[in-house]
Amino acid sequence: METLLVKENPLLLPLNKEKTIYDGFITVQEQDFRLRIALPPDLQLKRARLHCSWQLKHLLSGYEHIVKQRLQQSADLVSFILELKTVLEVCLKSRPECRSIPPPQYYSQLISEMETLGWEKLLFIDTEFRTVKLKAEDSSGRQHVLTIKLKSKHPAEAPECSADLPVPLAITWTPQSTLDLLHSQFLLVLESLTEFWDVLDEIDSKTWILEPEKPSRSDTMRRIAIGNNVSIKVEVDPRHPKMLPECCLLGAEHVVTPLRNKLNANMHLWNPDSSVLHNLRDVLEIEFPSPATHEKSSFSVECGICYSYRLEAAIPDQVCNDPRCGQPFHQVCLYEWLRALPSSRQSFNIVFGECPYCSKPITVKMSAQKS
Repeated sequence: METLLVKENPLLLPLNKEKTIYDGFITVQEQDFRLRIALPPDLQLKRARLHCSWQLKHLLSGYEHIVKQRLQQSADLVSFILELKTVLEVCLKSRPECRSIPPPQYYSQLISEMETLGWEKLLFIDTEFRTVKLKAEDSSGRQHVLTIKLKSKHPAEAPECSADLPVPLAITWTPQSTLDLLHSQFLLVLESLTEFWDVLDEIDSKTWILEPEKPSRSDTMRRIAIGNNVSIKVEVDPRHPKMLPECCLLGAEHVVTPLRNKLNANMHLWNPDSSVLHNLRDVLEIEFPSPATHEKSSFSVECGICYSYRLEAAIPDQVCNDPRCGQPFHQVCLYEWLRALPSSRQSFNIVFGECPYCSKPITVKMSAQKS
């Protein structure tokens, strides 16, 4: 037993000839835990006492009864230590904050890689030296951030990488890879998306964007104001940004129908060599209101029920079809309003009723994800 105990736990040693007191460390998932085991003269584990370091005591919090049970039932010290290690593995999995501290070479490797990459590219590093944020600039001068979560076996184990991109971030990693190579791969991904961001930047600067309120680099959708309570929602393909995007016209039917007819009739005029905004103007035969010509308040008409423009992320996109009314409402506001009226009727998730302002017929469809 003694030989097996030392072989499996070389840092746990007896302190006396009788071998009734053992002190030292047991290793679990590359992490060492200090403990002391005091055995009675007959070496029976049932009456043994286990003394833990504060770190081990904190980790075993909530598992004390299991450890006591294992101490009572184990045949010898070797089997108890094995049982204790199993319990500790479970504890470490359930408490990621207690993960192991990387070896010294991890830190020297990280510093060496940062010196090669250049410290000016470092935007942030956490106190554990596990999460690193690197800055990068594409050929159009846009700033981007690459977030890297390093593993304790770096560089043998691939890190987790994330960035604000409209496509999944595909990174190739080998045990010989470095942060410098990772950063270079990220720059290549940014260059492949430059045309996509150029298209959206032009739309953002030359039109009034209703949604999203604060577009991120991963957003592929823009809802562009056309006029009062009329807009077009476009979904740009990051891989083919200059092709005809997916379009959806929103607003009162009497205004939207002529625009929809123009879109269908002129679709063949779409020129992939021109910008998306220029093509939209030609196909719809309109000029989009821009920050240079219009105030945004012209398109930010409040909901006729809750009297606010933005309700969480939603804006008033349900419009009364009567040309003399044209009052906009939030979808959820109109849905709840109509559903509460005895004169309204509902068919599945569509409610038919009267406009709260002009009493003309109005319908609203409630999407499943909104409640």
